[in-house]
Amino acid sequence: MSIWKAIERWRPGRRLHGAAAISAALAAAVAMPVAPAQAAGFAAPTVAADGTGMYRTVQAAVNAVPTGNTSRVTITIKAGTYREIVTVPANKPYITFQGLGGSPSDVLIVNNHWAGDYGTFNSATAFINGHDFTATNLTISNDFDEGSVSGNQLQAVALNLNADRATLSNVRLLGDQDTFLVNAAARSYIVNSYVQGTVDFVFGDGIAVFNNSEIHENPRGGCLSAARTPSTRAYGFLFYKSRITGAAASGSTTLGRPWGPSAQVVYRESSLSSVIKTATPWTDMSGNSWKNARFFEYKNTGAGAGVNSNRPQLTDAQAANYTPQKYLAGSDGWNPVG
Repeated sequence: MSIWKAIERWRPGRRLHGAAAISAALAAAVAMPVAPAQAAGFAAPTVAADGTGMYRTVQAAVNAVPTGNTSRVTITIKAGTYREIVTVPANKPYITFQGLGGSPSDVLIVNNHWAGDYGTFNSATAFINGHDFTATNLTISNDFDEGSVSGNQLQAVALNLNADRATLSNVRLLGDQDTFLVNAAARSYIVNSYVQGTVDFVFGDGIAVFNNSEIHENPRGGCLSAARTPSTRAYGFLFYKSRITGAAASGSTTLGRPWGPSAQVVYRESSLSSVIKTATPWTDMSGNSWKNARFFEYKNTGAGAGVNSNRPQLTDAQAANYTPQKYLAGSDGWNPVG
């Protein structure tokens, strides 16, 4: 509604001029009802690659979010492929990416940067830095083709997560080497989701809990995790009631290796397929011995499960301290598990 139409509503049938018109305009502006989103100067963004939304790219929608927002902003993303690099800056917390497709595969955020050109950490398709980030019902992928180059700098990150209290629900993370980087600042809860890769494809200094999710090894085989948990931190990665699957040969894959000497990883009450090397499921890395790391299993099942001297197991008493809630609580009692 224009301000002059508001005047007409406020004083119907009266024609005003000069100072009287100005006074009427000001009064009308005060009296005119305004929706909260309009009052804030911001409407929740919608994204559609075909142009039927407010924005064609996810990044444009992120850019539209006011800096320093103090309440949740949900960016809805229609089905489509979004070939771009997405960055959620640290000064834009409480952002949700909500895919609107029938399944996570319908909304694809993808790029193909790789370590040879950008360095490992800078090769990601998505950089999420704003705390309390949520993503649901979508896919984040790095589709770099390892066969297209020669050499050993083949890392290509899908998601570089630096956001504390991040939740990924019904999300797919797709890549090959180094798919998902969890940085030191991040506590993340990944539930009902799917993570795919080849070598060290869950890695980093942060805390990540995978609940009822599938962790899938690509055909090449390799190592699932590479934690660099600081020695001052009790928790690193927890794979809880999840499924470890793979397209690689039986016995071609290990559960993890220590990127840092005090790496902390637990596989708990999960199904391990035959892709896991049963005799020696942990391996060394960069001069760090897996035997000095904090690697444990607890009540796993499946063809890749087992108990021997190379497979440290938690006792029932110890297991009480390695739950999703314990991993994520921190000093603020965060509990996305419910």
